[in-house]
Amino acid sequence: MRRWQVQEAKAKFSEMLEASLAEGPQIVTKRGVETAVLLPMDQWKRLQAKAKPSLKDLLLASDARTESLAPPRTAHRRRAPEGFE
Repeated sequence: MRRWQVQEAKAKFSEMLEASLAEGPQIVTKRGVETAVLLPMDQWKRLQAKAKPSLKDLLLASDARTESLAPPRTAHRRRAPEGFE
Protein backbone atom coordinates (compact mmCIF):
# COMPACT_ATOMS: atom_id res chain seq x y z
CA MET A 1 0.00 0.00 0.00
CA ARG A 2 1.34 3.35 -1.00
CA ARG A 3 1.00 6.37 1.27
CA TRP A 4 -0.03 9.75 -0.11
CA GLN A 5 0.09 13.07 1.72
CA VAL A 6 -3.15 15.06 1.45
CA GLN A 7 -1.56 17.67 -0.81
CA GLU A 8 -0.17 15.01 -3.12
CA ALA A 9 -3.48 13.10 -3.14
CA LYS A 10 -5.34 16.27 -4.15
CA ALA A 11 -2.87 17.16 -6.89
CA LYS A 12 -2.61 13.63 -8.29
CA PHE A 13 -6.04 12.15 -7.60
CA SER A 14 -6.31 10.47 -11.02
CA GLU A 15 -2.93 8.81 -10.48
CA MET A 16 -3.96 7.71 -6.98
CA LEU A 17 -7.21 6.28 -8.36
CA GLU A 18 -5.36 4.31 -11.04
CA ALA A 19 -2.90 3.03 -8.41
CA SER A 20 -5.84 1.92 -6.29
CA LEU A 21 -7.29 -0.08 -9.17
CA ALA A 22 -3.93 -1.60 -10.15
CA GLU A 23 -2.19 -2.08 -6.79
CA GLY A 24 -4.97 -2.12 -4.21
CA PRO A 25 -5.80 0.22 -1.32
CA GLN A 26 -4.00 3.58 -1.11
CA ILE A 27 -3.52 5.34 2.23
CA VAL A 28 -3.88 9.11 2.63
CA THR A 29 -1.99 10.76 5.48
CA LYS A 30 -2.54 14.14 7.10
CA ARG A 31 0.40 15.55 9.04
CA GLY A 32 1.94 12.08 9.07
CA VAL A 33 -1.15 10.37 10.52
CA GLU A 34 -3.01 7.75 8.46
CA THR A 35 -6.40 9.35 7.86
CA ALA A 36 -8.20 7.71 4.94
CA VAL A 37 -8.01 4.84 2.47
CA LEU A 38 -8.97 4.74 -1.20
CA LEU A 39 -9.85 1.25 -2.36
CA PRO A 40 -11.55 -0.32 -5.38
CA MET A 41 -15.33 -0.71 -5.23
CA ASP A 42 -15.26 -4.54 -5.34
CA GLN A 43 -13.09 -4.64 -2.23
CA TRP A 44 -15.39 -2.14 -0.50
CA LYS A 45 -18.46 -4.27 -1.28
CA ARG A 46 -16.74 -7.39 0.08
CA LEU A 47 -15.88 -5.55 3.30
CA GLN A 48 -19.45 -4.29 3.64
CA ALA A 49 -20.88 -7.78 3.11
CA LYS A 50 -18.60 -9.25 5.79
CA ALA A 51 -19.45 -6.48 8.26
CA LYS A 52 -23.22 -7.03 8.20
CA PRO A 53 -24.65 -10.46 9.00
CA SER A 54 -27.80 -11.40 7.12
CA LEU A 55 -31.13 -11.94 8.88
CA LYS A 56 -30.71 -15.66 8.26
CA ASP A 57 -27.30 -15.62 9.96
CA LEU A 58 -28.74 -13.72 12.93
CA LEU A 59 -31.64 -16.12 13.39
CA LEU A 60 -29.51 -19.25 13.01
CA ALA A 61 -26.85 -18.03 15.44
CA SER A 62 -26.58 -19.97 18.69
CA ASP A 63 -27.14 -16.76 20.64
CA ALA A 64 -30.01 -15.49 18.45
CA ARG A 65 -31.80 -12.52 19.96
CA THR A 66 -35.30 -12.54 18.56
CA GLU A 67 -36.89 -10.37 21.25
CA SER A 68 -35.86 -7.24 19.37
CA LEU A 69 -37.71 -8.30 16.19
CA ALA A 70 -41.17 -7.59 17.63
CA PRO A 71 -42.22 -4.39 19.38
CA PRO A 72 -42.89 -4.70 23.13
CA ARG A 73 -46.46 -5.30 24.21
CA THR A 74 -48.08 -2.56 26.21
CA ALA A 75 -50.80 -2.81 28.81
CA HIS A 76 -54.16 -1.81 27.35
CA ARG A 77 -56.96 -0.33 29.38
CA ARG A 78 -60.28 -2.09 28.89
CA ARG A 79 -63.66 -0.48 28.75
CA ALA A 80 -66.25 -1.53 31.27
CA PRO A 81 -68.80 -3.89 29.67
CA GLU A 82 -72.15 -2.31 28.91
CA GLY A 83 -75.23 -3.89 30.41
CA PHE A 84 -77.62 -5.81 28.14
CA GLU A 85 -81.25 -4.80 28.20
